[in-house]
Amino acid sequence: MTVTWEELGWERLAEGVGRVRLPGWDCTAGLVVGAGAVLMVDAGSSLAEGARLRAQAEELTGARVTHLALTHPHFDHVFGAGAFAGAEVFGAVGADSVPGEELRADAVRNGLDETAATEAVDTLVRPRHHVCGERTLDLGGGRQVLLANIGPAHTAHDLVVLVPGASGSPKVVFCGDLVEESGEPQAGPDAVPGRWPAALDRLLDLGGEDALYVPGHGATVDAAFVRAQRDALATRFGVSR
Repeated sequence: MTVTWEELGWERLAEGVGRVRLPGWDCTAGLVVGAGAVLMVDAGSSLAEGARLRAQAEELTGARVTHLALTHPHFDHVFGAGAFAGAEVFGAVGADSVPGEELRADAVRNGLDETAATEAVDTLVRPRHHVCGERTLDLGGGRQVLLANIGPAHTAHDLVVLVPGASGSPKVVFCGDLVEESGEPQAGPDAVPGRWPAALDRLLDLGGEDALYVPGHGATVDAAFVRAQRDALATRFGVSR
């Protein structure tokens, strides 16, 4: 008997598209299923979490994960990448330049066990395919996914994943931490606040009014939420239109 998304704790967003909110940092991972390929969006905060995501993806699809898109180089989104052996890994240009020790220190500072952090850095898989501008992935069966580098904003290397709607399903946009629902967007030392509102304008242009927007943390939102967050960030950082 085929397992359902809900039975594994995933939220089905559209035909062949779903997401899961991971424990700990409430980080999102996404899954997009084509006829000949399977794309995971972000990899979790540890090698063990990445392995669980891979196993669940294989249980849901009956196939291995062939592609992995990393939305930005923060530990809670990339530390599970080593679990996806054989996958083609995509990231924004420059996403592979963040030193492993910097990622490890940030992870431990935010509460990840030191042993798990070290293991993740030692096995970390960096993006092999660097997205500058936009790139289309063909997952088979007429399913094409757009990867768009719309940063810098939350980090210097922000990638979003847009899944066009099919068979009456809505378009789904995996935003990474350009959008956060479960708390105020975090602007760390690697953020570029002056460019963040413009990045969200670009995100809205790509997704449109009717898309489902999947934040890096928190519940799925709509275009109005993204627009309100864009305006709040502009006010917070003193950015004018």
